[in-house]
Amino acid sequence: MATLHHQVWIDAPREKVYEALASAEGLGQWWAPHTARETNEGLVLAHSPGPAHGDVQMKVLERTPHRRIEWEIISKHPERSPASAWTGTHIIFEIREMESPGHWLGMSNEGQSMTVLDFHQVGWDEGSEFLGFCNYAWGITLDMLRQWCESQD
Repeated sequence: MATLHHQVWIDAPREKVYEALASAEGLGQWWAPHTARETNEGLVLAHSPGPAHGDVQMKVLERTPHRRIEWEIISKHPERSPASAWTGTHIIFEIREMESPGHWLGMSNEGQSMTVLDFHQVGWDEGSEFLGFCNYAWGITLDMLRQWCESQD
């Protein structure tokens, strides 16, 4: 099984990054509108990438404030949808702080704290035709998160 991995350096407090990932409201601020519903198995977040795909449903397995979020994708999707490759995968966000390298990134916050977000989507079929596309799409999506967090005061 393959794992998608992205590491994003964000010039914003880790609390802001966590808040943007931990709820339907937070996700809706920078990604897409999400819903939340309580089930017998716990909280399920969902969003719709479009009618041809169906709703992506993410069961929340863990929310450790300001540190870690884990989802399991529990929805099923049409075979021709990239979302079909997500079923059964786990998405993990690990959040930590580090001292900013500042000048190296063209930032003016050298010596100050910044947030490091490690994203993993675990359990991919290595032969999936959607592996490369989804990895690319996650890079774009996570940059939307970075831009939103950095634009908040």
